Amino acid sequence: MDGNQPWQALRAHTAARIALGRRGVSVPTSAQLAFQLAHAQARDAVHLELDGHALTRVLAAQGQDCVQLHSAAATRAIYLQRPDLGRRLDDASRARLAAGATGVDLALVAADGLSALAVQRHAAPFLAALRERLALEAWTLSPVMLVAQGRVAIGDEVGELLKARAVLVLIGERPGLSSPDSLGLYLTWAPRVGLLDERRNCISNVRLQGLAYVPAAYRLHYLLSQAFSRQLSGVALKDETVEERATLAGARNFLLE
Repeated sequence: MDGNQPWQALRAHTAARIALGRRGVSVPTSAQLAFQLAHAQARDAVHLELDGHALTRVLAAQGQDCVQLHSAAATRAIYLQRPDLGRRLDDASRARLAAGATGVDLALVAADGLSALAVQRHAAPFLAALRERLALEAWTLSPVMLVAQGRVAIGDEVGELLKARAVLVLIGERPGLSSPDSLGLYLTWAPRVGLLDERRNCISNVRLQGLAYVPAAYRLHYLLSQAFSRQLSGVALKDETVEERATLAGARNFLLE
């Protein structure tokens, strides 16, 4: 039996670079070229800017209103060099939100983060799945705040200005060599400027090859319901939607054979 056969079987279940084979002391040319392509895609994802107008049109077709905002980082280059500026709104955006704040249950924020590609591809279909679930209950939602050059914590300022009870930030995660378009979801109860990351709940890797939109919406709905019931979020609120059924006891491990 080919000793690499178990590894080859695992390749069908993961995008990780396993069982690449070798040519002498190096990997095959095809694997090397694939690695270089993935690296280039990850770099492109970091530097790509969000097309807010295109995303607005897609969301509008779904009946979702949008408001375009900007962080205090004026350009992509500044954003990458100054993370602190990506956590706060610029003056014009701040004034715009403060003038129309009315109070909602959940403020919706979509920020480009480190992968605008993720937001461009996945924000609209995920929000469609989430709205379908929330439509069964009496939630009040803000328009989608599209923030250019934004980081996760910018949702705290948006939520505070909107007088929202909670804020959900959809943001492009740091690209990996097999996932340049991974979307992250961050839920924060009682948002206000200055909160630490331990006050947030995160659902990661939302994309077609990762956590699909409907399961992600299910998990988010659970966390949102619990946050409103218990009036908290972050490390004190656990995601209990996944039931662990697998056990290592008695499992065959070909690595040890």
